[in-house]
Amino acid sequence: MNSEVIPSEHGRAWIEIDLDALAHNIADFRLKTPDNCEIMAIIKANAYGHGAERVAKRLVFEGIKTFAVATVTEGVELRSCVPDGDILILGCTLPKDAGSLYDNNLIQLVADGAHAKALDATGYKLRVHVAVDTGMHRLGVEPANFAEIEGIFKCANLSVEGVATHLASPDSLDESDICFTKAQMESFYAVLRKLKEKGYNTGKLHAQSSYGIYNYPDLACDYIRPGIMLYGVHSQADDTIIKTNLKPVLSLRAVIAQVRRIEAGESVSYGRLYTADKPIMLATVGIGYADGIPRQMTNNGAMSIVNGRRVSIIGRICMDMLMLDVTDAGHVKAGDVATFIGTDGDEEIRCEEVAAAAGTITNDILCRLGMRLPRIYLEKT
Repeated sequence: MNSEVIPSEHGRAWIEIDLDALAHNIADFRLKTPDNCEIMAIIKANAYGHGAERVAKRLVFEGIKTFAVATVTEGVELRSCVPDGDILILGCTLPKDAGSLYDNNLIQLVADGAHAKALDATGYKLRVHVAVDTGMHRLGVEPANFAEIEGIFKCANLSVEGVATHLASPDSLDESDICFTKAQMESFYAVLRKLKEKGYNTGKLHAQSSYGIYNYPDLACDYIRPGIMLYGVHSQADDTIIKTNLKPVLSLRAVIAQVRRIEAGESVSYGRLYTADKPIMLATVGIGYADGIPRQMTNNGAMSIVNGRRVSIIGRICMDMLMLDVTDAGHVKAGDVATFIGTDGDEEIRCEEVAAAAGTITNDILCRLGMRLPRIYLEKT
């Protein structure tokens, strides 16, 4: 066997990443926000499954200077391809990793007063943003504990460069959720006023994640934080006050391994959950739940596209394979391509549709796409 022979670029299944669509989405954010508001691109979890390195490099090309990730490890990895930009760590970094924050010039979001004191005690001169908990109740200091917030500003080794909060329901257009969001921002601004009255420089302010950009575009902040919408999709099929003009960045495709006819009364896959009620053409595709196709989509009407026509996923989804009813897809043969997210001809399956079939959100679908799927990057620029 020739040891130099390697699998084809696309292989059995693959992900396509349209970096020009990513650039289009950046342009849409800029149209929807004030000129003095910068973009802090959220590229945690390997850029929501899109590949942090290539996504970051294109974002830098598009003029993005500030990024956010979830962990210090992600920050260190990102620094290797973003040598000059600011990188904010949104998760709670342990004091033992303060050296990595310092060595890589990373900015840490401080969770609370105890976290600040622990980082301060390491002796490293660290750049930080302060998290204010205005109702999300995840990380941050509640406004009622103002002395604790003020104490973070007094830490000798911490340089506070920004203050942030996180909106709990910016995606909802329900009246009670809108009221709750407005109350969160009023609480946030009240904290900022008190800090400024006491002479503290609050630095850069940020609160709006993806839905906040399109539902609350006029909030007075220095950064917006696009996450899921950076990649051209909503978390689920819903509306926003300002209509988005986003392009999905990711497509998911796989090769058909075998096509056969099965007769009425024959069953398909583990557990015999599907039994044909008439003769059908059955295609086996080389992709499964180990690649990120949710097993919950078994026998629930989930679809794929073959030859530009929608076809049903039938039978239980396996670890590495699944089956399609391609009876109405014309002449289908081994080697043909099935699309699970993306377009083929006039048909499109959006990630929102896949998420709905799996009973989850697009963030979950994109982040679970397996690392054994090669990412194929497409760009004209």
